[in-house]
Amino acid sequence: MKLGFVMTLTAVALLSGCSIPAAPSAVSSLSGLYGPPESGNTRATVKTGQQLTLGTLYSQNTQINRAYLEHYQANAGTGFGQSLLVPAIRDAYIATSNPDLAVDWVKSALQRRFGTVIVYPDVEALKAAKPDVTVVIDTHSQLITPRSSDIESTTTAYFYDKHLNYIATATGHDATSLTPVWAGNKRSEDIVSDITQQQNVQINALHNFDRSLNDVLSR
Repeated sequence: MKLGFVMTLTAVALLSGCSIPAAPSAVSSLSGLYGPPESGNTRATVKTGQQLTLGTLYSQNTQINRAYLEHYQANAGTGFGQSLLVPAIRDAYIATSNPDLAVDWVKSALQRRFGTVIVYPDVEALKAAKPDVTVVIDTHSQLITPRSSDIESTTTAYFYDKHLNYIATATGHDATSLTPVWAGNKRSEDIVSDITQQQNVQINALHNFDRSLNDVLSR
């Protein structure tokens, strides 16, 4: 039996007794912020321009999701990751659980379309600032655990006008289901390849978000 395979089997046994954070359950996207968007004109577009200010809020989902990814990444580095005898596997977990990936991606996309983009800590601070347009960013991720190899990522932006009337929604989603990552007959290289799918799913969801965003932002 090859050494790499022996190390992988040992890692499987060790990891099965370790705690990898499970994805949190999604809450209502606009919980604590605004009511759900009213059904209406799905073809509405959001006015953009360098003269416009965009106020940004992170939904409860986004805040919970970021904490989940921070915990996941930290555990990969100093928690369950310490039990992994193959550094490449530990490094793959860390590299594919960036807690800022989605919010930084969305913020960068919006900064190209608005003159000023400011993130506010709460609704009250945003209302006091009276931006021209408001966006609520909602993100949710599900990464690999010993009990599930289902991967999912969703990023959504809800847009409102200066009077906080709903305008439009941009969203991107991607998901995949893998064979169990920690199946005893998998080589370490195959495990790393599977874990890397976590980032691929997140990036695909963000590319889908970009396409949706282009549809709702006026040029």
